[in-house]
Amino acid sequence: MTSSTPRRTVLAAALAAAAGTAVPASAAAAPQAARPAASRPSKGIPSLVDNRAWTSYPDWRSGEEEGARAVPGRRPGLVIARPAGRTDYTDPHTKKTATWEYATWTSPVHRSAVPATEVIAHWNAHTPAGTWLQVELLGTYSDSTATPAYVMGRWTAGDSDADIRRTSVDGQSDGKSTIYTDTFSIDNAASGLRLAAYRLRLTLYRTPGTRLTPTVWRLGAMASDIPDRFTVPASTPTHAGELIVPRYSQEIHKGQYPQYDNGGEAWCSPTSSQMIIEYWGRKPTPADLAWVDPSFADPQVCQAARFTYDYQYQGCGNWPFNAAYATTYRDMSAVVTRLGSLNDLERLIRAGVAAITSQSFLKTELTGAGYGTSGHLMTVIGFTPGGDVIANDPASPNDPAVRRVYLRREWENIWLRTKRYNASGKVVSGTGGVCYLYWPAHPGEHIRRALASVGVRT
Repeated sequence: MTSSTPRRTVLAAALAAAAGTAVPASAAAAPQAARPAASRPSKGIPSLVDNRAWTSYPDWRSGEEEGARAVPGRRPGLVIARPAGRTDYTDPHTKKTATWEYATWTSPVHRSAVPATEVIAHWNAHTPAGTWLQVELLGTYSDSTATPAYVMGRWTAGDSDADIRRTSVDGQSDGKSTIYTDTFSIDNAASGLRLAAYRLRLTLYRTPGTRLTPTVWRLGAMASDIPDRFTVPASTPTHAGELIVPRYSQEIHKGQYPQYDNGGEAWCSPTSSQMIIEYWGRKPTPADLAWVDPSFADPQVCQAARFTYDYQYQGCGNWPFNAAYATTYRDMSAVVTRLGSLNDLERLIRAGVAAITSQSFLKTELTGAGYGTSGHLMTVIGFTPGGDVIANDPASPNDPAVRRVYLRREWENIWLRTKRYNASGKVVSGTGGVCYLYWPAHPGEHIRRALASVGVRT
């Protein structure tokens, strides 16, 4: 069976229009995974992907503040200082209207090194009960016209009565571009129109009359222009080694908590996220898990599904929401990006950084998978001496069966391509190398270099 409810991807629309922390002890157990080779940018990254993030105290000071304030420290961030005003928000999922105090921060204009067909935002934040945040994209097209203020997500970590329901926002389009769940997409890439520049606007909300505040440590976006392709160039193996990452199966949760994306059978994304969160030594407390039926195995996977769930998308596969969930754990950072080849992944693995990758394929296209899927997340944890991919694949019947080895050429192509044929012979989309990367907020230099080599600033 397929491992995940199909995730809406922006490429489908484009095709139609075109007709200081050390590597964890678990990683150190793999002798070849301890240190990276000299960092070098991936050959594909500069021309395909542009990552920009605001993370430092000077970054936060560089934006336009209305009621927000930059705070220095070991992990600089942005908080509400003095609210700029109040506003009413009717939650489309609970139908409740509440009044919120708010403050805003708008980034400087970022001119993308890649005139982009797609943009995905991300944020790392603490949102205590009674607070939430909204991220908007304010773009400029290559024809010098402006986009609307596109909502890229409304996020809160919780789901108590004091919280809104975290949500993407459907129905956003101006005839030139459209927001598909979590991704900005040019409607007709073949026209040559691109997003040339953008600002990100962050709005912080809190219950009126309180001193509560969200704290945002990272705000950024990945802009990309991945060419249409059914096949991608084969890479030459450069590293063998394996990280020791917890193994969790989504399939053992089948039928559990169907209010969250119909239960565990569709939980590939949060299951993968939980594996990497625990690889870095973080996990929910017993109190966090008290709501889970005690007869269920791996209750932390249920926790991840519940708190990544997008009430509009009605699924747990919202990419930025998974990254944001990872950063609800102590001193964690996360991004959503695209990589250019398996050599990029090899550099990350060598530095001790596992990656959660998104791919789609027919059953016949990935030897040993035993299923086909229109959208699935798995965790790459290493490479064999022959260069094949070692993955923790949550679409496995039980936890011990999660570790898989997939043929390098097959796996690389299904991950990086942007076009494929489905079982009916119709041309549909691929994700073009999308992945989530999670790492400690204060990484060692080897991790910094590895992330920098794939275009991610720590």
